[in-house]
Amino acid sequence: PSLFQALHQLYYDPNIENKNLAQKWLMQAQVSPQAWHFSWLLLNMDKVPEIQYFGASALHIKISRYWNDIPADQYESLKSQLFTHITRFASGSKIVLTRLCVALASLALSMMPEAWPCAVADMVRMFQAEDSNVDGRARCLALLELLTVLPEEFQTSRLPQYRKGQVRSVLAQECGSVFPLLEQLLQQQDSPGFIKQKVLKCFSSWVQLEIPLMDCENLIQAAFTSLQDPELFDTAVEAVVNAISQPDAQRYVNTLLKLIPPVLGLQEQLRQAVQSGDMETSHGICRIAVALGENHSRALLDQVEHWQSFLALVNMIMFCTGIPGHYPVNETTSSLTLTFWYTLQDDILSFEPDKQAVYQQVYRPVYFQLVDVLLHKAQFPSDEEYGFWSSDEKEQFRIYRVDISDTLMYVYEMLGAELLSSLYDKLGRLLTNTEQPSTWQHTEALLYGFQSIAETIDVNYSDVVPGLIGLIPRISISNVQLADTVMFTIGALSEWLADHPVMINNVLPLVLQALGNPELSISSVSTLKKICRECKYDLPPYAANIVAVSQEVLMKQIHKTSQCMWLMQALGFLLSALQVEEILKNLHSLITPYIQQLEKLADETPNPSNKLAIIHILGLLSNLFTTLDISHHDDDHESTEVKKMPAQQGPNPVVVVLQQVFQLIQKVLSKWLNDAQVVESVCAIFEKSVKTLLDDFAPMVPQLCEMLGQMYSTIPQASAIDLTRQLVHIFAHEPAHFPPIKALFLLVTSVTLTLFQQGPRDHPDIVDSFMQLLAQALKRKPDLFLCSNLDVKAVFQCGVLSLKFPEAPTVKASCGFFTELLPRCGDIAPVGQVVHENGKVLLQAVLEGVGGQASRSLMDHFAEILFALNKHCFSYLSVWIKEAMQQDGFPSARVSPEQKETFSQQILSRERVNKRRVKEMVKEFTLLCRGLHGTEYTADY
Repeated sequence: PSLFQALHQLYYDPNIENKNLAQKWLMQAQVSPQAWHFSWLLLNMDKVPEIQYFGASALHIKISRYWNDIPADQYESLKSQLFTHITRFASGSKIVLTRLCVALASLALSMMPEAWPCAVADMVRMFQAEDSNVDGRARCLALLELLTVLPEEFQTSRLPQYRKGQVRSVLAQECGSVFPLLEQLLQQQDSPGFIKQKVLKCFSSWVQLEIPLMDCENLIQAAFTSLQDPELFDTAVEAVVNAISQPDAQRYVNTLLKLIPPVLGLQEQLRQAVQSGDMETSHGICRIAVALGENHSRALLDQVEHWQSFLALVNMIMFCTGIPGHYPVNETTSSLTLTFWYTLQDDILSFEPDKQAVYQQVYRPVYFQLVDVLLHKAQFPSDEEYGFWSSDEKEQFRIYRVDISDTLMYVYEMLGAELLSSLYDKLGRLLTNTEQPSTWQHTEALLYGFQSIAETIDVNYSDVVPGLIGLIPRISISNVQLADTVMFTIGALSEWLADHPVMINNVLPLVLQALGNPELSISSVSTLKKICRECKYDLPPYAANIVAVSQEVLMKQIHKTSQCMWLMQALGFLLSALQVEEILKNLHSLITPYIQQLEKLADETPNPSNKLAIIHILGLLSNLFTTLDISHHDDDHESTEVKKMPAQQGPNPVVVVLQQVFQLIQKVLSKWLNDAQVVESVCAIFEKSVKTLLDDFAPMVPQLCEMLGQMYSTIPQASAIDLTRQLVHIFAHEPAHFPPIKALFLLVTSVTLTLFQQGPRDHPDIVDSFMQLLAQALKRKPDLFLCSNLDVKAVFQCGVLSLKFPEAPTVKASCGFFTELLPRCGDIAPVGQVVHENGKVLLQAVLEGVGGQASRSLMDHFAEILFALNKHCFSYLSVWIKEAMQQDGFPSARVSPEQKETFSQQILSRERVNKRRVKEMVKEFTLLCRGLHGTEYTADY
């Protein structure tokens, strides 16, 4: 197509296919050598702006990306052509003008300082020269546009690092040609608003070049003046914030001190904005105060003799934190201030003790005030008002409260136990004051403050917790938000309750009552789970009651699936502390209704709704067995030593139940073998039980292995391999229980090898799990690889195939397999033989991956294989790598024979014993192979 046809298609053709083709073709045209020629033609004044824009863009691409193609003797003509066109477009299309300015900016950055010494001063001079054809204002705007895009183009330019530093310092010096002009334009009485707007934008752009703050002083003051003009307000805020926030600014303490009075001078404007509900203005002023406080609190605190003016700034920020109205509906400003309080606290606590003591005296009262302000801001609005909020506003408010909670937790470090006492006193006064009944919002916020701290800080030493636990039952709970917070507060105190078990009865009835309320589902269930986990040895007296209430809510289906699962985990913790016969009795009553349901479901023909019901019941069982642990493997509390239960006699209760339901589970499976989710749910029951019971699971091993074998032979599923891996891991060193597991391992291996012959590409999950199983076997039970009926060579070849899968997790698992296999070359003869005969194929696959076939994120894993080959097959590796690298264009056409030779020598050098160095070599080489070496892509690598 011709250029104009393609552009017409791109802009006006309704067919998306044609648009995409045109765009592809045009992108190629932009980088072609002809682009130099056609760009200027497209910029003719008789063309429409879209076409002119394309021409200007093509010029920019050529200059910014293909600079080295431009002969030096053409720099000057290119420069003057661009100047001419910019002048021509000064009163033309704005988008084309900007693109041309960006192109000239790019040219200037590539030429300065040698080829174009005073580039910026030249630009200013060129545009100030009288040109009768172009109106002065249009010229002025074109110059400002050019000066604004210059630093922006610098920030995104692809200049190499050393050039970037050089150009940055040249630009910073050239601000001497720009700033006086900007000051003059801002101070001129007759400058129209749109020019001043552009001036402020231009200043904003320049300050990001790390220009000394004192050189910006006049313009910052001028920007402060512009804040009084509503039309310029937003742009002036950006300019001031950008100038104050540049990292380099903290070196200019005197200038920073001079900025405090004008910031404080904005307080009247801020108050008026708050009164009239002008959120934009209050937001902007707050941003300025926070920028000064947050970026420079350390530098300003250091100026001890100016402590009062800094304190005044802190109080101004406090006003912004406590700004009237509810976030996010009536204000959006307070959230901007929270990180300032972290920074200030960190800075105060980082001083040496004497200076810190002085500042603590000044700032402790400020932080106590902050706590009051934050708890006030965390209060819910009236029920009526809250009813009108959108779900998005409610969610923003929830996140805002979490941020407040984090801040309170942080402030605890500064205020310590006194903070808890003050919260407790306020709560006590609220709840006992009969004259003035308080709102639920007030009570809720104080409790929320308490919960925020108790969740993460150890409150065991606090003398106010007993009083708080005593107060909780006195709270009249009138609504969901308050009830939720009461629940979460009890949950946060569960560890304290474990140390003070007499208090459990004060709060447990509240939790059990809340379980019956669907609106309190999350808070009541998670709190019960925490209490059952932390206090299980003190709960036997309450167990019957807890189980009864839980059973009732489960049967009534009050809770969503995930809360039902948590509830089962809670009951697992609870039952773990009972005597075995008690556990069995409770399990019987708890599980029987579900077993009956499952029996009915097992007889039905599979359909989507009974599938969900089956998965739900299997999930309940696996969650119960996740935490039901009578051997107390998971107890890390020192105090539990005394309370340990007597060793049980007879089989583990979980095993008793599993044996009872085993045939039923087999029946369910036989109907649902095709369904990965059902199979996964069945495997999960056993996987969770094995993990919790460990050796106690032994009686189940023979029948489980038989069932898994039948399952996997009929329809292979990844979850069955994962469970096999778990069994290998736990019973590897139990000769009595291992034979059925060994048979299962060999069966899974032979079935999977058959799958590989038929084509494993559709089953990356099975391949991934299989590789992990092999690695686990090598780690825990390497003599499995001595079995006569294990085809080590076939397993090795499957591993090599898996290295070429596109799915990263599968490749990572295959790397893990080889990293375990190679160290066994010496002690397991079949492995040694296969590696020596086929290792070259493995090396070839690894080099292909490094050469660009595999994702860059996997390079460390490939490096591990090279490291292991080096360590365990060095003499072979040195021959293999030489042969592999002799192939033309291998592992990538982008690397030269010299680069390949260097890499091979590095890999075989003395440094091969240092894993970190081997990983670095692989990273370097993969970048060369991908043609990315020395580009901006490598910066984050």
